[in-house]
Formats: sequence, structure tokens, C-alpha cells
Amino acid sequence: MGFANSIGKYRLGRTIGEGTFAKVKLAVDTTNGQYVAIKIIDKHMVMESNLRSQVQREIRTMKLLHHPNIVRITEVIGTKTKIYIVMEYVSGGQLSDKLSYAKSLSEAEARKVFQQLIDAVDYCHNKGVYHRDLKPENLLLDSKGNVKVSDFGLSALHKPGNLLSTACGSPSYVAPELLLSKGYDGAAADIWSCGVILFELLSGYLPFDDRNLINLYKKITRANYTCPQWFTVSQKKLISKILEPSPIRRMTIPEIIESEWFQKDYVPTCCSNECDEKINLDDVNAAFNSIEEIKDTKVPKSSSFINAFQLIAMSNDLDLSGLFIEEDDKQKKMLGSKHTLNETIKKIEAAALDVSLSVQRLNNFKMRVHLKQKMTRCSRSYFDLSAEVTEVAPTSCVVQISKSAGELRLYREFCKSLSSLLAEESDISTQMLDKQDVSINRKSFQEIESSKEAHSKDDKDHRGYLSS
Repeated sequence: MGFANSIGKYRLGRTIGEGTFAKVKLAVDTTNGQYVAIKIIDKHMVMESNLRSQVQREIRTMKLLHHPNIVRITEVIGTKTKIYIVMEYVSGGQLSDKLSYAKSLSEAEARKVFQQLIDAVDYCHNKGVYHRDLKPENLLLDSKGNVKVSDFGLSALHKPGNLLSTACGSPSYVAPELLLSKGYDGAAADIWSCGVILFELLSGYLPFDDRNLINLYKKITRANYTCPQWFTVSQKKLISKILEPSPIRRMTIPEIIESEWFQKDYVPTCCSNECDEKINLDDVNAAFNSIEEIKDTKVPKSSSFINAFQLIAMSNDLDLSGLFIEEDDKQKKMLGSKHTLNETIKKIEAAALDVSLSVQRLNNFKMRVHLKQKMTRCSRSYFDLSAEVTEVAPTSCVVQISKSAGELRLYREFCKSLSSLLAEESDISTQMLDKQDVSINRKSFQEIESSKEAHSKDDKDHRGYLSS
């Protein structure tokens, strides 16, 4: 293989991939002789197409993610006209290429691919990243057959639980809720795509396929698919729960991982310590700072382009709103407590226990609530919220709950449990009420005794008068 030119310490070789705005070339690092893949992006084309933010998002997202099953960016180099993204080279090609000649995979091989895919997607979601375009073309295989997720160009960096609004992805792998003009949960959408991929791995064909887009999306929204005869009961059960049209009832990643079919021969993917290192984005910023802005070019605020998702959503023949339940996406909640500070904190701990969460005290009035750690897997699902208690009066507090990561369903269950516990009568209030009752009873008793004495005196006076 000849190397025509160089960029920095890398010698560029043949083209191994090509898109509208970029080429991917095989290169070699002259310092250690290792192969890398370099994506070369034309800056002017990106600027003219108003895709600067999308390209920046892809680079920042991939720099954020350090996982064995995700393609890693090592360096970003910028010139006046080009951006060079240096990535690890994955020699096995796309999963779609393997499916094109192998058709379906064996159950063991399909399970391994699916396990690694779910581990990678789970890690992304824990970092607040939703891929939104999962498909075999974006899954690479290394020399040992391990999965590497790539192409985060359509990804969204969001706090888990927040709803996304941009409809994107590939038609056959898109979740039904993306067809609506309302917001959707990025995690649930990715899980649907994983279910479609699993079906394709085991069967050799797509569960939803039609040349007519209207018919295709009707099949997707109704989950209208047929499993091959050779699918086992456990395979059918798992796929049916993942390909659930309603995102609220759809299987979650923790549920997928705990399923019987998934657990067989499952080896959790463990991340290295560098996952927690501070991400350096200086090279990304420098690469874009050198962009020469295109003068006298006005980018319209809104595009007149209508994609397939918007077109389907506008169709009167395909009203999908009845299939879904509108979700509340609030991430903060304030609750009132007629309890003492210590009692309120105990209520928070009890509410966490009710929904299998654990509480870590940060100080006397603030705590962190998270999932109980399981030893079965290294890349465990993530849930994180903080609860802060403010004392207004000796038996009156305000609890502020803020969720930063994790499932919205679990957050709601915790808030519901806590709200119910805080509604219970305070022990201190009960004791004070009891003291008041005792005080009232004593007062009443004294009044009665005084009244008796007065009556007794009156009786004596009357008797004396009468006797006289």
C-alpha cells in the first residue's frame, strides 16, 4: 500500500469510505507503525450546508465515549480547508457486509453481537448520548468479530429523560414514536433499533420492509411482523417486548440484560479507568476556530426541506397519536413536608428503598440517590438524582428533587413513593397533639373539680339556710 501524502505524524493511504462531505482514509502512525482511520471533512461544504454544529456534535460525542465497543477518536487536526478526525482502525468492515453474504448468523454469534451492542448503547445512554441511527451499516467488526459502534453524526447529547424532537434515522430501523411531531425518548428509540437489528441477525431479513413508505410505517407502528419458524420461544418473547410500539411499555436495557436469552454466555464489557478522565476538547475547538466563514451567505432560519418522517406525520391516513401516552418530562420537583428535618431525610431513604434505590448522604441536608450496585455486570445502568431538604420551621421542610440521569419511570416512582410518605402524619406533631390533648384534659378535669367544689359549697349553703 502506497502513502501519497501526510498530515502531521500520519501518512495517508487508500480511501476506505466515502460520503457526501467526507472521505475516510486508511493511514499509519509514523511514531509506532499502527494503522488508523482518518475521516477528512471539507470545511467549506460543511459551512455551506449549515452542518457545522452536526459535525462538532459528532466529534465531541465520540471524544466523550471511551468504551471497548465504540469506535474511539484519538485526535482532531484542523487546517484552513479540512478537518482530519483520527480514529481507531476497525479491520473487519461493516456488520451489513457480513450479513450480505452470511444472511443470518448462528444464535451464539447473534447473541454475542447483540450483547456487545446493548453494552455499548447502555454506556452511551449513561453518558447522556443517544445514537438515533443504529443499523448494521454503523456497526463495525474488528479482527476478532467484536462490535464497534460508529457514526454518531445524528446522535443527540441530552440528559436522560429529556424528550427529543428531531426525527432522524434509517426508515426500516426507526421507532414508531419518531413519526409523531411530539417529543420522544431517545433511549427507547435506540432500544427499538436494537430490536430490529436482533431480528435481522437471527432471520437474515428485516422485520419491517416495504417499498412504499406509507405502508412501511404502518407496519412499524402496528409492530406488524412475522417471525421465522425456526425462532425459539425465548427469542420471540424477547423481540416482541423490544418491538413494542408504545415506548412506555417497551423493554428497557436493564430488563433486556436480565432476560434469560441475553444472560446465556454473557460477559459484561468492562471500561478502563480512562473512562473517568477529563475529556480534552481543545483540539476540537482549534479545528473549528480556523474555519473561514463564508461571506454574504445567509442561512435560512428554517429549511423548506421535508424529510420522510415529516411527510408521513403529515399524512391524514396515518394518525399515530392514539398509540402513545403523553409523558411529562420534568426533571425537578419540590415537595412539602410537615416533618422535622431528620424525619424528612428518613422518609427519603424509605422512598428510595421502596423502588430499590440507595441513598448517599452528602451533608446534613443534601443526599444523592442512585441504583444499588449489582456485581453481575461492570457497565451497569445509571440513575442519579439529588434530594435537598430545606428546613422552614421545626416541623416544616421543603424537599427539592433534581434528576440528572436515568429512567424517567424510576424517577416518577421514587417521587410518588416519597410524596405518599411525606403525606403521613408526623410523629412530633402527633406527640404535640397528644400533649395538647393531655393539657386540655387536665384543664377540663380541673374545671370539673372546681365546678364540683362550687356546687358542693352551694349545696352546703343551701342546706344551712334551710336548716336555719
